[in-house]
This record gives sequence, structure tokens and C-alpha cells, in this order.
Amino acid sequence: MSMVVEQHSLDELSAEQLREVAARLMGQLRHQSALLEKLSYENALLKRMKFAAQSERFNAEQRSLLEDEIDADLAAVADAIDALNTQQASTPQTKQQAKRQPLPANLPRREIRHEPDSTICQCGCQMQRMGEDVAEKLDYVPGVFSVERHVRGKWACNQCETIVQAPVPAHVIDKGIPTTGLLAQVLVAKYADHLPLYRQESIFGRAGVAIPRSTLAQWVGTCGVRLQPLVDALKTEILQRRVLHADETPVQMLKPGDGKTHRAYLWAYAPGVFEDMKAVVYDFCESRAGEHARKFLGEWKGSLTCDDFSGYKALIASGVTEVGCLAHARRKFFDLHAANKSQLAEFALAQFARVYDLEREVKELNAIERQEIRQQKAKPVLDALHEWMTLQRQKLPQSSATAKALDYSLRRWAALTRFVDDGQLPVDNNWIENQIRPIAIGRNNWLFAGSLRAGQRAAAVMSLIQSARMNGYDPYAYLRDILTRLPMQRASQIGEPLPHRWRSDDH
Repeated sequence: MSMVVEQHSLDELSAEQLREVAARLMGQLRHQSALLEKLSYENALLKRMKFAAQSERFNAEQRSLLEDEIDADLAAVADAIDALNTQQASTPQTKQQAKRQPLPANLPRREIRHEPDSTICQCGCQMQRMGEDVAEKLDYVPGVFSVERHVRGKWACNQCETIVQAPVPAHVIDKGIPTTGLLAQVLVAKYADHLPLYRQESIFGRAGVAIPRSTLAQWVGTCGVRLQPLVDALKTEILQRRVLHADETPVQMLKPGDGKTHRAYLWAYAPGVFEDMKAVVYDFCESRAGEHARKFLGEWKGSLTCDDFSGYKALIASGVTEVGCLAHARRKFFDLHAANKSQLAEFALAQFARVYDLEREVKELNAIERQEIRQQKAKPVLDALHEWMTLQRQKLPQSSATAKALDYSLRRWAALTRFVDDGQLPVDNNWIENQIRPIAIGRNNWLFAGSLRAGQRAAAVMSLIQSARMNGYDPYAYLRDILTRLPMQRASQIGEPLPHRWRSDDH
């Protein structure tokens, strides 16, 4: 909410209303001051961590990863502090720009000219060109560096001494050298191809372009802040769907003070596989506690497809409908059969196969048609399977592996078979497991998340990358376009460029 109140509006307010406005503004100021204090403390802590990292007991690769994440965190915090200072200051504060080295002369150059819409002065005279300003930005399309030369002509009126020049195009990183193409490449390489920044620094160096990884880290931190509103909008739209998938996977997070890591978790949420939206939002949290899922979902009440993890039970108790994962139940019998060729497990697997064969047949149908066929064909198979499981369980000792496999299905039978009565519900949780698989693959290259902020930034960027993939788009093309549009994007229309609405042929 704006801290500025128009004078004419104040004149129309009563004394009581003025007191309410004053109280609200004071509350906003206290909130911003507290946030600024928190960010300043975090900034100081990150700087101490940056200098202390050299003395931590890490190998060279671990130290490089940690330093990259700290530099990115510092850039993100600095960006947030600048935004708060700008809100509170009467005049915008300008940051001193470091002098940068010229871009390599051997790179191909593409000239982009920016001229005023009109060179006719307000007095009616024809302006004369008096020079130009040139700014060079480093561009990148996969495999090729080039330079964009932005030429802004200066036009002057000799009669009234007016000077006109086209404005500087808005950019995600103001006065920086990277184009949105280069920024998109760095983000995709780090979060989709799992290339740490020190490796990207080496790759760029072999191409004749020297970009310190500290600079790359600053770009990553700033882009993470700029992209967060888009991820927040994506989350809002996901929570408007009736059916959701949820899953989580462990990720190591560093504790720099003692040079050790502990197990954090990346949670994933996606609309049901039959919903009209393809997207996923990752949520990086410090633990696997169920409170993280409750905080993410908030007041949402719908059907949640998940495994038997206890962290979801409080949600179920609060009114969320539990949808079980039939693949998890099947997996118990698959492991049993793989271990000892159990005939009981073989029979159960055959019945699960009949259900899955049917699901492949109804996959492309609408919800009503899918429900009707499930009732006609899947329900008799499942009813017979439940009766068979109950009978077999009575014959088995408590501690046997087969008994445990049967107990899992029998205990969760209502949740496991809920899809039969609702054509919009999925049969299992494989949809979200497929979206979390790239994260699991990338863990081998990450080694660890450098901080909570770094983990949250990775979750945000990967949410956009994977959501673009789910809709059939190249993540590089999507991020390049989005980063170009963001500086001019209205906050009220932030949902327009979300991955499920974006069209590659339009840009």
C-alpha cells in the first residue's frame, strides 16, 4: 500500500478518518522499518559468512558452491533493501556503478537504434542531431555470444535549446551488461542443466568472455527477486484448483557455522493430472514437518493426492479430502514379488494391472465419462481385490512381509479407491513424482543448498522452468521473454505471462 496520501483527499476526511490514516501509515512504516532491520542484519550476516567461508572445512568444489550462493543471496538482499529505501525516500537513490571492462572486440555486434517518436520541437522547429549515447550489452543464444549496441540519438532544437532523446529501455538489471538472453541462459544452466556458476564461468571463459562467477551470482540473486511475484501468482492459481498433487524430496542444506549439512526438503504441488492447468510450484523448507504443507495450502480445501506420510494427516483432519496413491500400494507387492517370487504378490499385481489398463483407456475422456467407466469396470475388480486381501490377511502371521503389504492397502483402502467415485481424481501420485524427478537428478550436482534463501530462490526459478516444460515450451525461450517483459509488467496483470498461458509463437 502506498505511503503517499493526496492532499485534496486529506482535506475531505474527518478527524476520525485522519487518525485512521495516520495509524495505518505508522503501522506500514513500523513494518517496513522492521523488515529493513531484518534485511540489514541478514546482509551483515551474509558478509561475515562470505569471509568466513574460506576458513570452513570444505573442499574446493564445496567452497565454490557456497561462495556463489552467498553472492547471490547478497544481491537479493541488497535488491530488497534498495526497494524499501526507494519506498521510504522522497527522491530515488542512485547506486554508484562500478566501471566495467569493454566487451571483447571480436564478438559480432548488432546495432539497435532508439530515436524519439518525433524530432519536431514543441516550438515547431526541426531538431538537429547533436550526437548519441551508446551502451553495449552482452547477449547469448545457445552456443553463441554477441553484443547488442544500443544507440540513443540526441536531438537538439537550436531555437529553444531543447534536447530530446529516447528513454533507456527498462531492464531487469538496470545499467548491467547482460541481455535477458544471457540471464535466461545462466538461470537455465544453473537450475535446469545443474551447472554451478564456477563451471559456467569456465565455459564462458573458453568462449573469450570473462564473467566472474561473483557477477553471475549477483545476476542470479537479482533475477530470483524479480521472478518471485510471478511464482506467487502461479501458486495462487494452483490453489484455485479442486484437485492437487503433493510430494516432497530431501535436499541437503548447509550450516556454514560448523561446515555441516542437514536434511531440508523440497515440497512440490501441482494441479491434478485431469485439471485444466499444467504447472508445478516447489516450496523449499528447512524440514519435513507437516506445518510446511499446511502453511503452503492455507485455507485450501479440496482433494489432495499424496502418499501415506504423516505430515499430511493434519490437513486431512482439517477438511482436506485424502486421495491415495494406488502406485504406492502396487509397489509394496512389486517389491515382495521381486524378493521371493510370491504367488500372492503376483496375483495382486495382476489385479492392479487390470485397473491401470482401464485407466489408459479412459485417460482422454471427460470426467463424467471416466467416472461411469470406472464404476462399471474398475469397481468390480477393486471390490474383488479387497475381499481377497481381507481373506488372505486372516491367514498370515503379523510379522510377515506379505502381511505388511496387505495391511498398507487395507488400512488406506478408502483413500486408494476414492478415484472410482470421482472422474476428476487421479489413480495415483505419479504426475507429481514425475515433476520432482528433475530435482532428484540435480541433487548430485548441487551437493547442497547454501542457505534457506538460496533454496527458496532455486525453488522459485525451477517452478517456472518445470512449468514451462510441462506446457511444451523451451525454458530458455520462456525465461528470456519473461525477463524482457517483467520491468513493464503491471502488477495487476502479473498472471498473464504464466507458463500455462504463454505462447511461444506469439513472441
